[in-house]
Order: sequence, then C-alpha cells, then structure tokens
Amino acid sequence: MLVRTLAVTISTAITSLAAAAPAAAQDWPSKQPIKLISPFPPGATPESVGRPVFDVVSRAIGQTYIFENRVGAGGTIGMGTVARADPDGYTLLVNSSVHTITPITYPNTKYDALKDLIPIIPLAQFPNALVVPAARYKTIKEMVDFGKANPGKLTYASGGVGASTHLNAELLGLSAGFKAVHVPFRGAPDALREIVGNRLDFYFSPLASALPVIQAGEVRALAVSSLKRSQYLPDVPTTLEAGYPKSDYLFWLGVFAPKGTPQPILDRLYNEIVKAQSDPAVMKVLANQGADPMPLDPKAFDAFLHAEVKVNAQIVEAAGIKPAN
Repeated sequence: MLVRTLAVTISTAITSLAAAAPAAAQDWPSKQPIKLISPFPPGATPESVGRPVFDVVSRAIGQTYIFENRVGAGGTIGMGTVARADPDGYTLLVNSSVHTITPITYPNTKYDALKDLIPIIPLAQFPNALVVPAARYKTIKEMVDFGKANPGKLTYASGGVGASTHLNAELLGLSAGFKAVHVPFRGAPDALREIVGNRLDFYFSPLASALPVIQAGEVRALAVSSLKRSQYLPDVPTTLEAGYPKSDYLFWLGVFAPKGTPQPILDRLYNEIVKAQSDPAVMKVLANQGADPMPLDPKAFDAFLHAEVKVNAQIVEAAGIKPAN
C-alpha cells in the first residue's frame, strides 16, 4: 500500500483522549507581547484561524500578542526562528501540515521539527478544496482526462515546494495517473489568485482560503481531499468518491513552542486554547472558514505528527519530489 490514509494515522495516534487536568495559574514574567510566528504570508490560514483563538487566549492570560510572518524556504525560516527562540513562552509557532513535510523535503535544517518544536495543540483541520477557474473544467474527471490526454499541459499552483498543497496535488496525480506542471508560490493567497485569474489549471487550496471565492463563484470546487464531504460544500464530492483511491489528504493547523518552554506555561496555553475553541464566537468564526475540530491533547498530537511524517515520506518518494540541498 502506497500511503496509509491520514484517518487511519489519526486513529492510531490517538488513544483515549481525556481532558487535561487544569494547570496551576502561570503568569508570564512581563507584559511584553507573545510573538506568534507564522511561516506563511499575512492573511494566510494560520493567521485567519489563529487570531480569533488568541484574541480569547490573550484576554484569559493577560498578555497581548502579535503575529509575525517569517516566510520562505518551505516554512523552515519561520520554524527555525521559533526553534532558536528563548523557551520562555513569549515566542510560539502557528504552523500547518508543512510541519511534517519539511523534515523530508528540507533534511539539512539546523533544528529537528519533531524534537525542537513542542506540540501544544491543533487549532483545526480542513479539507483541501480542488479549485479550478470558473471558466474551465466542470468535473474532476474532465480535468483528469485532459491531463492524461495532454501530458505536461496541465498546470497546478501550490503554496510552495513541499507544501501540503503540493503533496496533495501530487497524490491525486499518482492516483489518477497524470503528471502536471507544478508552479509554486509563497502561500495560499498568491496561489489562489492565479486560479481566480484563470492563469493556471488547478490548486488544492485550504478550505479556509478558498471558501469565500467558491461561494462568490470566482472559482469552481471540483472535489475535496477529506475522507467525507465537507459540511460547508455538501454538493462537492471527495476525491475518493470521484474514483481516485488513496488520494485523501488532511490539512491542519497547530501551535508549537520551543523545546525547554516551562511545562506550566505549556499546560496553561493548552487549557486556555481548549476553552477558546469552545467559545461560541470563535466557533462561529472558524465555522465560517470551513474549519473542523481536531481534538488532540499534546501527547496524542505528538504521536500524530510522528506518524504523519512517515506518510508524507511515502508521498514525497513516490512523487519524485527532490529534497532541498
């Protein structure tokens, strides 16, 4: 079997998830803002999901926060910034599924993503939506048939070499039996703009980014990458339903801290984020972005990350994606 589905990976990673015991109150030593580092451009999914959650968290812990975008090198610049930061609770990483791809595609980083960045909690999970320009393909089969009949003419956007959107497209190509030309960008906003502008054929966009332009009719959603249809796009089939086995892929967001961050701070952050995720106003904002819950405690999240690295390694090898030097 080429790739174990991520649903199986998740179920293997999660044992019985129990709510963490409330942590003792832990004050940050000073009122300097907490930096939330995102490896993606301003306005990308980590920020659009992270802000409503941390608006609530910051009030609860009495600390302000700021987002900093450290973009480049497949996410490794932002990840490395946090891995090298002082482990004092003032620098955190808000990252996506790229977290478990860079250990394979960028093997020579000076940090270990699974050891030097401590998982705190997932923020949400999303299907990727396979979107095309509104004037092009009507179905995923029509697009795939074109790709098969015209080798090298089908083009697709991604959020960067080795991004989850890159792997998702390659996974479909492996399943459906076509090869498309990869055109990487710095993040979801730029990639999606090319589809809206009818300059490229397709893009597996995180649903949070794609949903507004899908609803506005600026692009057409042909499929979603999840095991089940998205409740936000109930008429759009999954790639599995469309007849392409082992083509499902999960896009997620999570929060991480540098290794050595005091456990009371990690516990406080986990508990406050759990509370924020249950806040009705936050739930509404995330639902409007197509987000689904991903309820893992830190131990289960860590196990999930280790398992997903193995899955992504299989995809990278099968697709022939070359690691960066």
